[in-house]
Amino acid sequence: MQTEASRRAARSAMPWWRRMCLGFVLLWFTLGGIAHFLYADAMVTIIPPGLPWPRLAVWVSGVFELLGVVGLLLPRWRRLAGWGLVLLTLCVTPANVYMWLHGDAFPAVPGWLLLWRLPFQIWILFAIVVGAGVWPRRDRC
Repeated sequence: MQTEASRRAARSAMPWWRRMCLGFVLLWFTLGGIAHFLYADAMVTIIPPGLPWPRLAVWVSGVFELLGVVGLLLPRWRRLAGWGLVLLTLCVTPANVYMWLHGDAFPAVPGWLLLWRLPFQIWILFAIVVGAGVWPRRDRC
């Protein structure tokens, strides 16, 4: 079992750039996970047609986002949570593509913002793998 001193030592051993990425990912997925429940009606509209149970998909992805946050907070589970959030991010990318391709269905969202979301997905993936210690491996950097 980890003591408070060993946790503090592990935290201070993490480079600043990894801590910044981890902090961003924690904030992003905490707010996003909560938004899946507070704004479920709006999120259902970006689910591509043809996918079954869009509301359930929104709720499940929100639960997985919040579980990922909990996993990132626990050093023992951080890398596994990182991999889970990478997979989740890849799974929700089609919704962002759908929203961009059908921007006329979302008049409240400017077209540049819809397009910006796609490269932003790459930044999110990068921040996840760096912040969670998936890459570069902490034991190798």
